[in-house]
Amino acid sequence: MILVTGTVRIRADAHAAARPVMEKVMRLSRAEKGCISYAYAFDVLDMTLVHVIEQWESLEDLEAHQQSAHVAEWRTHWPDLGIGDRKLTIHKVSESKAL
Repeated sequence: MILVTGTVRIRADAHAAARPVMEKVMRLSRAEKGCISYAYAFDVLDMTLVHVIEQWESLEDLEAHQQSAHVAEWRTHWPDLGIGDRKLTIHKVSESKAL
């Protein structure tokens, strides 16, 4: 399994505009082959910080996702929403268990 974790920053006044765009990319990403989960979450203590967590069956599935039309469209909105300071990490997970 491939796990993507990290954060991005968004302009504080861009939440209302960002929400429908984020919902669209999340819905379409979750429907992709190999997507186990895909989520964005605003930090409770810092509303300019968005937590990202994605789970993919394989690196090939993640790479296909990165090349998808809906991700390309999502990226076109970044300048208007002030999306930046991306800090994402890819993890190759060989084992996991419930906590």
